[in-house]
Amino acid sequence: MKPIRLMTLAPGHFHAALVQKRMVPGVTARNYVYAPLDADTVAYLERLAAFNARAENPTAWEVDLRASDGWRERFEREQPGNVVFLSGRNRPKIDLMRLAVRNNLHVIADKPWVIEYADFPKVEELYRETDLRDVLVWDVMTERHEVTNQLVREFIRDGYIFGKWQAGTASQPALNLESRHFLRKTVASRPLVRPWWWFDPKVAGESLADVGTHLADLALWFVSPDRMINYRSDVHHLAAEAWPLLLSEDEFCALTGLPRYPEALAARVVNEQLYYAGNNTVTLALAGVHVKLATTWEFEAPAGGADTHAVTALGTHAKIEVRHDPTGVPEVYLAATNPADHAELFRRLAAKCELMRGRLPGLAATDRGTEVKLEIPDRLRTTHEDHFATVMDEFVRYFHNPRAVPAWERPNTLGKYYITTKAIEMARNKPPA
Repeated sequence: MKPIRLMTLAPGHFHAALVQKRMVPGVTARNYVYAPLDADTVAYLERLAAFNARAENPTAWEVDLRASDGWRERFEREQPGNVVFLSGRNRPKIDLMRLAVRNNLHVIADKPWVIEYADFPKVEELYRETDLRDVLVWDVMTERHEVTNQLVREFIRDGYIFGKWQAGTASQPALNLESRHFLRKTVASRPLVRPWWWFDPKVAGESLADVGTHLADLALWFVSPDRMINYRSDVHHLAAEAWPLLLSEDEFCALTGLPRYPEALAARVVNEQLYYAGNNTVTLALAGVHVKLATTWEFEAPAGGADTHAVTALGTHAKIEVRHDPTGVPEVYLAATNPADHAELFRRLAAKCELMRGRLPGLAATDRGTEVKLEIPDRLRTTHEDHFATVMDEFVRYFHNPRAVPAWERPNTLGKYYITTKAIEMARNKPPA
């Protein structure tokens, strides 16, 4: 089979290195990097070098660095690879994707592809071009590979357990998805240094347009797991909110390693505090189901804490939740919609877990009186960092067999970026209270 030869363009996000945290079968070791020779590129190269030098399971990436002010033109002229990888500044990403596709190259791109509603039509244009060029574009949706999300989807699809979706209301949605992130964290055993542009919504986007892409993707994955969504008729935005996280200059400097606020962020600094566009909510009707998505950021987690995600899904037979235990581990719980059906729900769940043990060995159900907890063995749990290589495995598989890409993937990708970008515009244009 034809090997994948990666060309990485302007790596500016730590996700760019995480995709290469391990060697991926079918991907050649040599990686061509086209980028400006700036702090973002240096940080990316340092992460790859650390992967190559680690004592356990070292990688063997060979970097062919082609850095210059004219890196984009040089890339378009030379094109030594056949797949472009993108994980950098968010606003220019869609134009780099379109450039690659126009040159008959396949693309794997980290979220988000677009951060502004004005750029949403470019995603449709991108897909039209992929049809003409017969190339694959793929979104790095790591949250699909988190075991609790996979279990939620599995049980939602089981009408015997979940029933059908309740419709919910705008004030009491049937699906609630919430993610809470922290700016100060450790990635690949190293303190994460964030680039200054991370804090500029014109470059990085507001939180719902960035990390919220995962929530919109999961909403589609849960509500319409096997059906194509038409964003024009199936998605109806009802309300959207946005509010900032205030950071002191000391906090900003601790996150970026810079001595002060850069001039480029001056418009976002008031009374020596940076207004970071880190919090958003949107309520919408998705294929008749009321959904609420919420993204929040804080400076630093409590001791030992980490990013969290929460899920509540309401079916006619059962409620499914993802909650974090006191140690921060996400767990899945189910409760009968009618409490009188609790014993029957537990019986059905126990039987379902037994059937799933071939795929998920050790999965079990525990009766907790008013709800059932799924016991997830540690060997089924993987880290956020691990998920990136899994996405690359997925891309390699579809690269060699593009007809295997689910029919719903493209329309639902359009749907999720419509959800996020339209919500940002809606919150921005909301009249003051």
